[in-house]
Amino acid sequence: MITHKRYIPLLLIVLVSGGLYKNAYGQTSSDENLLSEKSYAREPNAVNRIPSSEEVKGYIEYFNSPSPWLEIRKKRIRTLLPGAMAAADLDHWLIICRENNNDPLANHVGCENAGGTAVVLFSKDSESEAVTSRIFSPLSESTALKELGTFDFVIDVDKSQSAIEAASSYLTQQNTKGQIGINSFTVNPLADGLSHSQYIALNDAFTDTDISFKSAEDAIYYWLARKLPEEIEIMAKAAAITSRWEYEAYQAVIPGKSTDLDIAQFLKRKISDAGVGDGWAPSQNPAVNSGPDRGHSHPTDRVIQRGDVIQIDFGIRVFNQWVTDIQRFAYVLQEGEAQPPEQLQHAWKSAINGRNAAFNAMTPGAKGNAVHKAQQYVMQQSGSLPVMWSTGHPVGYVAHDVGPNLGVRPASDKLLDRHMTFAFDGFFSWYYSEDNTDTSTFLHEGKNQKTKTISVEDMVVIQEDGARFLTPPQTSLILIQ
Repeated sequence: MITHKRYIPLLLIVLVSGGLYKNAYGQTSSDENLLSEKSYAREPNAVNRIPSSEEVKGYIEYFNSPSPWLEIRKKRIRTLLPGAMAAADLDHWLIICRENNNDPLANHVGCENAGGTAVVLFSKDSESEAVTSRIFSPLSESTALKELGTFDFVIDVDKSQSAIEAASSYLTQQNTKGQIGINSFTVNPLADGLSHSQYIALNDAFTDTDISFKSAEDAIYYWLARKLPEEIEIMAKAAAITSRWEYEAYQAVIPGKSTDLDIAQFLKRKISDAGVGDGWAPSQNPAVNSGPDRGHSHPTDRVIQRGDVIQIDFGIRVFNQWVTDIQRFAYVLQEGEAQPPEQLQHAWKSAINGRNAAFNAMTPGAKGNAVHKAQQYVMQQSGSLPVMWSTGHPVGYVAHDVGPNLGVRPASDKLLDRHMTFAFDGFFSWYYSEDNTDTSTFLHEGKNQKTKTISVEDMVVIQEDGARFLTPPQTSLILIQ
């Protein structure tokens, strides 16, 4: 069993106006407001601001109440979808839903409970820009759909009809011409839900019409990348829980006894006790690593030793809809050490400076790769090794959500905009000390050369004047005695 053990964060002691800043597990002196919200986050070794236990308790109670998703979904369709369809130059968007192997967007468009094949059709009015929603549904589901009020119109389809053919007939009667959007023709999995057999059925149903198909990817991209204020508030609460639990997990570490897997199991119990879910694949959430870099991987039974730098990469899912993605780092002091070695202090400060550069670059209208380049410059100047990962990624409905990539992928050419949410890292990487008894993963094309990377990760939302943290970021390296 892991027992709780005190840790001390590496921090900057500041004596101002008679107030001494010191960390006592998230508590600071009466001068805690001296550092502004932005300046404290940018100061390497400033005191960590840890969400309080009472605050987190209230959030957990909230996440065990009825989900607000159905009302939020209606609002997203009403307020965000018109802009998404306009941006994609779409007047109509057609989604085919079915039982079991459903479209990835089924839960977003309201057909997550499809039994037989159903068709959702969004149509944008050319004058008012308002979007009207229709679902062509088998009779077995249409009554419930009418009661829920998700769609403006529910069109019954009896067993002798095809929902796809019913949608085709409706559009033909409306004298629809030109292209309509479908979930295909893209490598984005969330925008590629149409199966081959469904595509054949679509082609058959729309033969001899003046309608052709185009990918709805641009509309999906715009729509999913932006979050409502209510959603951002939910994600901020979830981020506070995630962050605090990671700090608590480090309190439980006993050098020479605790393993990476012990830390993971501690967090798994937190998830279970709170009634929330995993932010991504349960077998790799959390990723805990006290040795050399292993990338996205499962925690092992490696025993944590003095001198180790520990990484926790962890996320939770709340209301079965929104996720978090946060990393926290700690150092296990050697016997007689009061602070980390100079090289590690440099690594930590450099990682925070890299995070600051990325944070400053995240403004509306900036390209995702510009954010990545801002951090890369700091890494080069500080002597960091290159890393294989992007600086950041959208986060929200899944850990790696739809939106601009903060790296070098194709989506990194897309522009950041208000109400987008991201998880992003502050990087510094170095060669891991050689140890012939350590059989951890070798990097660099199989060469006997391993690395260790600080990748402290936090979540932000883009506002008019730039990025805002959803929960206080880690500013000081946690020290375990």
